[in-house]
Order: sequence, then C-alpha cells, then structure tokens
Amino acid sequence: MSSEGSGGDGPTVTVTTGEAPIDATEAETDEEGLGRAGWVLVAAVVVAVLVVPGAIYLWPAGGRVLGATYRSAMLVLPMAPALILGLIAVWSMRDRR
Repeated sequence: MSSEGSGGDGPTVTVTTGEAPIDATEAETDEEGLGRAGWVLVAAVVVAVLVVPGAIYLWPAGGRVLGATYRSAMLVLPMAPALILGLIAVWSMRDRR
C-alpha cells in the first residue's frame, strides 16, 4: 500500500463556464477608480449642483433677451439635470450587465 497518488478523494472534476479565465491582477484593476460611468455621473452631479443654480441666479439678465420670465426659469432649468441624471442612471445600470 503506497500513499503516492491516492488521495482518497476520488477523481478531480474541472467545471468550465465557457468564459475566458481572468487573471487576479486584471480583476483588481477593474475595481480601482470610478470607471467611465462613475465619471459621467460625477459630471452630471456637478452640472446639477453648480451650473443650473448659477444659471437660475443669472436668469434675469438672460431671460430678458429670450423673452422668458424668472418663473419659467425656475420650472424649466431644474428639469434638465433631473432628466440627465435619470438617463445616466438607466445607462449605467444597463452598462453593468
């Protein structure tokens, strides 16, 4: 009775999923940073927090030229970042599949 080669566990079974093997270092680099979707989201939040309130603040000067009122600026300008953030959320979730 030799102990060489007999593990007692039976034959080794290898399961393949059809996907290419991923190196451990490649998997770690994918997790670093925000990625493209993250940076697009950061840009949209900056627009929503800084650009749109600035545009509403400056609207009386530009509204006279366009023939719009301050009330229309308060209704229309916040809708733009809301739509952009909604579209980015759908795009980023679709991109993660």
